[in-house]
Amino acid sequence: MLYYLFEYFDKTLDISGTGVFQYITFRSALALMLSLLLSTIYGKRIIGFLRNQQVGETVRELGLAGQNEKAGTPTMGGLIIIFATLVPVLLFAKLHNIYIVLLIVTTLWMGTIGFVDDYIKIFKKDKQGLKGIFKVFGQVGLGLIVGFVLYSHPGVTVRKDTGKKDVFKITTENVINQAPLEEKSTATTIPFFKNNEFDYAELLAWTGEGYEKWAWLIFIPVVIFIITAVSNGANLTDGIDGLAAGTSAVSVLALGIFTFVSGNIIFSNYLNIMYIPNSGEMTVFIAAFVGSLIGFLWYNSYPASVFMGDTGSLTIGGIIAVLAIAVRKELLIPLLCGIFLVENFSVVLQVGYFKYTKKRFGEGRRIFLMSPLHHHYQKKGYHESKIVTRFWIVAIMLAILSIVTLKLR
Repeated sequence: MLYYLFEYFDKTLDISGTGVFQYITFRSALALMLSLLLSTIYGKRIIGFLRNQQVGETVRELGLAGQNEKAGTPTMGGLIIIFATLVPVLLFAKLHNIYIVLLIVTTLWMGTIGFVDDYIKIFKKDKQGLKGIFKVFGQVGLGLIVGFVLYSHPGVTVRKDTGKKDVFKITTENVINQAPLEEKSTATTIPFFKNNEFDYAELLAWTGEGYEKWAWLIFIPVVIFIITAVSNGANLTDGIDGLAAGTSAVSVLALGIFTFVSGNIIFSNYLNIMYIPNSGEMTVFIAAFVGSLIGFLWYNSYPASVFMGDTGSLTIGGIIAVLAIAVRKELLIPLLCGIFLVENFSVVLQVGYFKYTKKRFGEGRRIFLMSPLHHHYQKKGYHESKIVTRFWIVAIMLAILSIVTLKLR
């Protein structure tokens, strides 16, 4: 909202200095600072409200050290993240930008699913929460919306030949002659490959001429799968104090670099990457989101004063998935969100191996002492803080490697 106010001051009233709001970097810095303040200052009030409403965590007996001490700790702390993210976005972002609209919808949609799940667990005394089928329906519904909008909206375009042609032809007046050629496309990028652009439509090339118009048959299911997988991965990672929030902040910060360079014609030309018009605006959302996650860590670090609950974890996963898809880096998710992947995979391996050995030997056997993976290390006697810190370090290494793919190919 403030963006439009200052745009009016600048272009209509010609007030000196108000044009600074046109810069994404400036608005991102403001969004980051405001989200940090909101999450740290008002976070305490939200926690107090949750405690007064007796919104406490019911801890299952898993035989983990320090587990019983967490009983009664307020949950639904994801409300802090959602609040501290949306307020700066509404103030500083271009609200007519289709990417911002999608991210706001994602935040509210996944936040609602997570809130209902937490509500059922706490107030209905049902430890299972929202039935899995309804969670999946919600995730698939969001995937359909995001996939359809990205596929059909005229504001979602790319320029795939950045760096291959003379994007800039500088005249003696030092101005840019040639505007970027934009087009609708379901193209994405494959990390570590030199010619790394891949169009989902090419998977239908065998059908003959005109196959491009059926690209949605591949693209939308891919979007649904990614949103479902990443949101569930974030949900599984949220098991010990500070783990999900910290690793997510690192991944989102890396995505912020991708959105900034992909939405800037100069940087995308220099890096020889796909130029995605208007995607740079997502940097403002990312700055607010990172600020809210870091601010949430003020209360969620060991020993946690609040848990994010599914309200936060599902929202985090959904946002990361949509950001990666929008910036055409969804194939980088296994690397960028490697912690989510490993946590998810550890559960799949544990359950699958247990069922297989029970069927074959009559007795179920386990690969890990407990899954997800962070509980395995807890069972081995590692302190929560050590596990979280080491997972953060791994997340930072994976984020750096992901960023390096901009040139390492």
